[in-house]
Amino acid sequence: MNWVLGVFFAVTIPALPDSTVHNDRTTQLVVVSTPSWESNTGTLQLYSLAHGKWIPFKKKVAVVLGRNGLAWGIGLHRRVRTGPQKIEGDGCSPAGIFALGPAFGYAGKPPTGVRLRYRGLTDRDYFVDDSLSRQYNRWVRLPGSVPNDPGQHWRSAERMRIKDSCYEYGIVVHHNMSPVTRGRGSAIFLHVWDGPGSTTAGCTAMPSSDIRAILRWLDPRRHPLLVQAPESEIPALRKEVTRINFRR
Repeated sequence: MNWVLGVFFAVTIPALPDSTVHNDRTTQLVVVSTPSWESNTGTLQLYSLAHGKWIPFKKKVAVVLGRNGLAWGIGLHRRVRTGPQKIEGDGCSPAGIFALGPAFGYAGKPPTGVRLRYRGLTDRDYFVDDSLSRQYNRWVRLPGSVPNDPGQHWRSAERMRIKDSCYEYGIVVHHNMSPVTRGRGSAIFLHVWDGPGSTTAGCTAMPSSDIRAILRWLDPRRHPLLVQAPESEIPALRKEVTRINFRR
């Protein structure tokens, strides 16, 4: 039966863009910085590229991160072998440079003005964090022909439609997605926070009004990226964005 379920999974996993291929010039950045690797609070600033310069857009936004701070993730940046490395269940948000999307939320249709590809969540949507599963770090929508019981299919999976407001609005962060490395972390999003005193298991969260504003600002034609790291690492990652923009 598990083998049959695997076939169903293969055709129901929503396709996500390849997070290691970036052939188009980025002109929007979402930059999240923290005081240190151990910090679980920080700020988010949006930037637009104009005339060769990154121009801040609107005010900084307060964010909360993983309960244990940050650790290097797997994304578009060069692999960093020194410093903390993100692993499954470490309570750290990933540091580095990451593609973004799709957006998601509880409503069937995206909020007015959202241009990112959008998926409305159902009670059959899960992000798999079972590192032994073939669906590890994949978004799976269980078909109606199988039981809606994640425990029957995986050792662990993140339910996407939950009772609180955390996933009312969100954006998938392309950490560890192409290829997926077992045990290096899964189910990373930008989403709504529980409040300024909260933390996450590895996502980056903020007030509902702020993520809704970010959703309206992001333009997929401008190939937005997330840059996330302690303040001391941000300048080097900004240079990495330039390298990514002009490599062919």
